[in-house]
Amino acid sequence: MSAVNLVVCELQETKIPGVESFSPFCTKVRMALKAARLPFTSRRAGNPGAFRRLNPSGQVPVLLVDGDAVSDSTRIVSRIEQLAPGRIDRGLDARGRAESLLWEEMADTVLNGFLVASRWDDDANWPAVEKGYFGAMPAPLRWFVPRMARKRVRAALQARDVTRQGPEVLWRRFDETLDALEQRAPREGLWLGAEVSRADLAISAQLASLCTPLTPWQAERVRSHPTLAAYLQRATAVCAH
Repeated sequence: MSAVNLVVCELQETKIPGVESFSPFCTKVRMALKAARLPFTSRRAGNPGAFRRLNPSGQVPVLLVDGDAVSDSTRIVSRIEQLAPGRIDRGLDARGRAESLLWEEMADTVLNGFLVASRWDDDANWPAVEKGYFGAMPAPLRWFVPRMARKRVRAALQARDVTRQGPEVLWRRFDETLDALEQRAPREGLWLGAEVSRADLAISAQLASLCTPLTPWQAERVRSHPTLAAYLQRATAVCAH
């Protein structure tokens, strides 16, 4: 394995014990690097736009590999697989790797839609989210920037068809998705076997992000599914160590 300098460009620290990032995609990349046993450093900013020079979309994470910028968490995990062959999706055949990719896509889209809605569209959660995201912002900006950002994200949720049918339908779908995942979750091991896969990185990153103090009632819903909650605990522990 070649020795490379790896830097994760990501959001500011959360100041919440046990929560490394507010971004599930930054969490996913961090877990992938740990699972691959690749040492890395972190470069943080309060606004993802601070890394626009590295990623024109202005999104995080960005992984610097000897200075070469790789954006989009799925592409980043692929690059990590190249750097540490056999550490992720180990033991999976072509069919298993394809399934792993499909689970990754499901988590990055469906579960992430629920996560974003829980933070930006749920009025009960918004005060904690606003404080967590914008609490360190200078007062003049803090009076209007959170409101503008929330309006923009809510419009994007509508465009993604996440919240278009209203909160009752949204959270019923959330519960139905958790029920389905509870039926599919393994009672031992990880999502596709004994070894870490892309599916584990993506699913556990989104579920773990739902289980923070920012979204308390959604966290309770996740924890009320015992098989899924136990899987999440195993997956995060394996990737962390």
